[in-house]
Amino acid sequence: MSEFVHTAMSFPANLFGFGLVVVLVYWLTVLVGAVGVDALDGGESIDAGHCDQSGAGPGTGPAAVLAAAGLGGAPASVSLSLLISIAWFASLSGAALVDRAGGGAPARLLVLPAALLAAWGLTRLLVRPLARLAPRETGTSHRDLVGRVCTIRTGHVSHRFGQAEITAEDGSAHLVQVRARGEDAAGLAAGSTALVFDYDPEGGFFHVMPCDPVLDPGPDAGRLPR
Repeated sequence: MSEFVHTAMSFPANLFGFGLVVVLVYWLTVLVGAVGVDALDGGESIDAGHCDQSGAGPGTGPAAVLAAAGLGGAPASVSLSLLISIAWFASLSGAALVDRAGGGAPARLLVLPAALLAAWGLTRLLVRPLARLAPRETGTSHRDLVGRVCTIRTGHVSHRFGQAEITAEDGSAHLVQVRARGEDAAGLAAGSTALVFDYDPEGGFFHVMPCDPVLDPGPDAGRLPR
């Protein structure tokens, strides 16, 4: 037991020891319901200016970093937990083997990159089936919002200023930049209803016009028929 504690508290296993404690505490909070499994994935911005034409916003946070490393598909909390746990176990096992073989500090230095490589490879192997099972979220693109009815959230709307809230088909709310010209702008004020009829990719805003609220009886009716 003392040998195990000594190895766990020494290099390189000690580098992953704190991370392993964090992982254990995190999953305990998940079990008691304090946080969700996808708490590390981050939220989507409700600013449609952050959405691209394909419907996916720019990736940020741990989930994006893991995806760039080839470990995406599963919740970030799952991938990170696997990566840290495997790295800790691999470094612990490697250090124990080095000690028994009579290797010194230089040999322990080689254990660190080997443990990281093993952790990356095994984590990638394990998250692949999880990625196939997980539902894919396509997000909301600009064209998904064109044709929907929105609610003006600023005191007025002009050809240079205005914001509105749009509820997408999936129920998500998006606070977007809107513009209106001429008589259309005169009829728009805070709380009024408008129809989104076009999007300007260069300006990053939607064109709107006044719309009767009765034309939007529900979330599934906010889109014009095609």
